Amino acid sequence: MELWYTEKQTDSYGITAKIKETYVSEQTDFQKLDMIETEEFGTMLVLDGMVMTTDKDEFVYHEMVAHPALYTHPNPKHVLVVGGGDGGVIREVLKHPQVEKAVLVEIDGKVIEYSKKYLPNIAGGLDDARVEVIVNDGFMHIHDHKNSYDVIMVDSTEPVGPAVNLFTRGFYQGIYEALKEDGIFVAQTDNPWFKADLIESVNRDVKEVFPIVRVYWANVPTYPSGLWTFTMGSKKHDPLQVDESSIPEIDTKYYTPRLHKAAFVLPKFVEDLVK
Repeated sequence: MELWYTEKQTDSYGITAKIKETYVSEQTDFQKLDMIETEEFGTMLVLDGMVMTTDKDEFVYHEMVAHPALYTHPNPKHVLVVGGGDGGVIREVLKHPQVEKAVLVEIDGKVIEYSKKYLPNIAGGLDDARVEVIVNDGFMHIHDHKNSYDVIMVDSTEPVGPAVNLFTRGFYQGIYEALKEDGIFVAQTDNPWFKADLIESVNRDVKEVFPIVRVYWANVPTYPSGLWTFTMGSKKHDPLQVDESSIPEIDTKYYTPRLHKAAFVLPKFVEDLVK
């Protein structure tokens, strides 16, 4: 008998993957958490029925959350990651020697626990000396830490369950206040095929808070449609003004200095969403 996992990405469309083994299937205090081994994508973390990360394609998302912002900011010493309990964004942040401290605030400690056990290639950086891991509400952490961070990265699920508050104008205002005077924020903002209205609303809200707002994209096969967007809000530094020749080659599989500006070149229908 074959066992398959299917994520219904809309009411009439989904993706499916053949399962080799189920490691965890648990209702945590915040969400349904499944850790499964798939034939095609290796170990897969699923929250509330949505694929969060997999062994095979995780590097795309994690690199593109971290590196565009960190190479836009001239001296990112203090970095906050909200969500991202799998540790992938933290792993990428630690590749930047200027970073003195990286704080991870994840609301669900079970995500951290099971990622360390079943996704060690992703979560390995969580025990680094530069990292502080806090199991708490990222919304409240930001509210309580004014003028504290150079870069804030929001690595959230889609706007359901515990992540609902991470897609509001009030949250972006809180991020602005938690950033230092030349701070930068970046968040994943879903896909333009099925969530065009979300991209429009986030872009509108962030523009009301930050003077510089840029949207960029990457290809993540296991995310709905494969075309995934990110939104960057900056107080001073424009990612399109970065000198590509000043970006060092680091250990990545997706992000490169040449890709830095190219990622901000949007397909016309996405460009129309964020005008």
